[in-house]
Amino acid sequence: MQFFLGIGAILFCIGLGIVLTKRQAVMWLVGIELMLNAANINLVVFSKLYDPTNQLFALFVMVIAVAEACIILALLLMLYKQHKHTNIDQLNELKH
Repeated sequence: MQFFLGIGAILFCIGLGIVLTKRQAVMWLVGIELMLNAANINLVVFSKLYDPTNQLFALFVMVIAVAEACIILALLLMLYKQHKHTNIDQLNELKH
């Protein structure tokens, strides 16, 4: 159990580091997905110990992560189509 919780903590820290240091929107998406996967690992580990309904929460988090990825990728494609880059620091307005 401690091994998997450690893996989850490492994944969460890597995802948080990516979100805090990178300026590309695609890298933010990768960081957020890593943090959601770390939460899923923890939910599955705790469901083995305490309550099997936590696996339903893990499934729900996976569905939310897929929906989030689809919406963000669609927004990034439109952003790239208009501005020819996805660097968040270079965008001063999103109204066009």
